[in-house]
Amino acid sequence: MEKYKSLKDHVYDYIAEQILEGNLEPEDKINEAAICEELNISRTPVREALIQLASEGVLHNRARKGFVVRALSEREVKELYVVIGLLDGYAAKSACRQLTEKDLANMSFYVESMDVAIKAANFEMYHMQQTAFHNVYTQKCGNDTLIEQLEKMKSKLLKKSYVDDPEGKTREILLQTNREHRKLLELFRKQAGDELFDYLMKVHWNPENAAYDVSK
Repeated sequence: MEKYKSLKDHVYDYIAEQILEGNLEPEDKINEAAICEELNISRTPVREALIQLASEGVLHNRARKGFVVRALSEREVKELYVVIGLLDGYAAKSACRQLTEKDLANMSFYVESMDVAIKAANFEMYHMQQTAFHNVYTQKCGNDTLIEQLEKMKSKLLKKSYVDDPEGKTREILLQTNREHRKLLELFRKQAGDELFDYLMKVHWNPENAAYDVSK
């Protein structure tokens, strides 16, 4: 059953979407009044969402300026990759024997959809499909604390990743990343828990790729 979303959750998703779509960039100030007006809600859930995003490292609460989008250094992104790789790898290893044929079929669908999105340069759609791909197995890992921490770590990577791509660099990176998704699906079909752990930690979330992060 889908978790009920509070007003705070809706505001959280709205701000995250604005960051992902590039409407909010690093160092931009969050306009609380504009959000209240846009969503037709009171200030309380907006403040709650901003406080949560700040606690997760997505925003920074600055004295006399308010909440701004936090910029991450390359070192911080690399450190996040290490932690996410460990958590994601453990989640995959824990879930690999719990996945049903329907789960695997869904993951296969998301992989194919990502290829279509990349070729159409619809990078926001790619992001949605890759999130759904990873959620299939993380939600089956049986560890709610791990899921929560993994989501918090990934939320720190929210940023404008998908820009105009006249030279095809973003497409090439994403196509390679989706080849990694295919490999992950192959390992899930084999129920190869140890290999999944190693692949996610050493390849898919290799910290040396942090400089080219366009969301996994």
